[in-house]
Formats: sequence, structure tokens, C-alpha cells
Amino acid sequence: MWVFVEETNGAPAPAGLELLTKARDLGDTAAVLLGQDQAAVADLGRYGAGTVFTLAAGDGTLPAAGAAAAMAELAAAEAPDLIMFALSYTDRDVAGRLSARLGRPVVSNATDVRFEGDTVVVVNEIFGGTKVVETAIRADPPALVIARPKSFTAEPGGEHSPTVTEVPFPDTGHAGSAVITAVHVEEATGPKLEEADIVVSGGRGLGAAEKFELMDQLADKLGAATGATRAVVDAGWVPYAKQVGQTGKTVKPNLYIACGISGAMQHLVGMKDSGTIIAINKDPDAPIFDIADLGIVGDLHQVIPKLLDALG
Repeated sequence: MWVFVEETNGAPAPAGLELLTKARDLGDTAAVLLGQDQAAVADLGRYGAGTVFTLAAGDGTLPAAGAAAAMAELAAAEAPDLIMFALSYTDRDVAGRLSARLGRPVVSNATDVRFEGDTVVVVNEIFGGTKVVETAIRADPPALVIARPKSFTAEPGGEHSPTVTEVPFPDTGHAGSAVITAVHVEEATGPKLEEADIVVSGGRGLGAAEKFELMDQLADKLGAATGATRAVVDAGWVPYAKQVGQTGKTVKPNLYIACGISGAMQHLVGMKDSGTIIAINKDPDAPIFDIADLGIVGDLHQVIPKLLDALG
């Protein structure tokens, strides 16, 4: 089993560690690390990678073309049964290019993966999570699978001091000629939305952009991250980075507080697996109450200030 992992700030991407946790349950596991940091390599070993193939992209070069070309050559030599990718931009770019090079299909949006004999079976959800589909990959290996975030819980285990193999980037000509001209890091405070234990999200029930401040105040009290529905993002009240849902981010906090969110399926698929869900909505028939563990029927503009007072 291979897992593609992108190195970020000297550490493996959290989604890569989630996939390693799953992959080691399926068999012997190797990581293909886009990066060379030794601390990242050691982390991959702690999560079960017996081998780490390191790929070093050139400075300022978009890495996907070179990474896919290198992995295609490596896969021809090593013959893995399964290669798993996360849902990040780089992962998807590499997976698509690798699919073209190997002549293999990619099954995306996976929530689970298993073997039935020698056949890889991928589980995913469609129609906003209301239907589950199982896809058997009949093509020759390797099977290429892209998994949804938070489908697996990252847990150390099967610790190794991994064997490290450096894999050079082949020349990909024009395909690898794109360069990064600038990098802009969005300023943010508090926990990252995808990693937060508590998320406070606001919907159209807030009524106006300035009312999102209530979400920030409640999040500050709880040490939480703030999220939003697509409608709020489309209205320009908050940046896209805060969007939770099918076309935004998938979160799985211990506590999710939905404020003024009706519960459209597009939003629910991004947060329905949260540990405890609290919904505040003045409409007693709002669909969000169907999945909430605790529902408060009331005007959030009255409920949240009282909650802030109670929190002190």
C-alpha cells in the first residue's frame, strides 16, 4: 500500500497521516513523500510507513508533473497494489497525471477502502451523503484512490524506522515548466478549521455580515474555530477558507455549533460526522435538527448573547 503525502512546513500533511492509518490495516505500507525533511520522514515511520520514497521538487516549480512522472516509474518497478491520495489540490493534480501515465482509473471521494481477495473495493457517498456506493476496481493494479478528509482518524501505530529511498524528478519537458511566481499566506488566528476540536459555524440566519462577529465572540470563549455555510461565503461575509460543506471543507470536531444554519444537504455532508452537534435555529422544522444532538429553537441573536454571558 502506498500513500502520497505532501510535506508542509517540515511536517507531513495531516490528511496523509489519516491515510497511513488506514493503509497499514490493509497491508505493508510505504509513503511517497513530496519533500525530504527528516522529521517528516520520522513521523511517517511512527504512523506505519516501513519505506519512505522522498521526492524533491525544484524550488519555485509546481511539483505535480514531476511527482507523477517519478511515481509512474517507481510504480512500474515496485508494483504496489494501491496508491492513496488525499483531497488536496496537489494530491488531486498528481493523481490525475499519474492516472494518465499508468492508464488506470481514479476513484475519488472515498470514505472507506477494503480488499475482497485481490480486488480493491472503494466506498463513497453520493446525493449529499444519502446513498452509499461501493466500487470494485477491476483494472490491473495499482488502484488509485482519493479519499475524503476525516474519513479515517490519524493514529500512530506499527512504528518503523523507515527505509528511505530518494527518487529524482525526471525531466517532464513542457508539462513541468510551470513555476510559482508568488505565495500569499492568509493571516489567521485561533485553531485551524480542519483541525479544531470545536467549530462554531454561522449561516444566513445571522442576517448580515457584521453579525458574524457573534461567531467570533463565541469561538473566542470556547477556543474554537469559526466556519460558515456556502451562502454566507457567497455573500462575501467571510472568506472561502471558512466554508464547511460539499464544496468547502470537511470537519469532524468533537463539538459543532450550527447557528442560523437551516441544514441544506450541501452543508451537512461537511460536518455530519462531528462528535456532538448543537443547532440554534428559530425554525423548529429546520433540517439541521434531524442530525443535531441538542437543538435550541430560538433567535440566535438572543440565544448567543445569553450564552456568552453564561460563559463569563
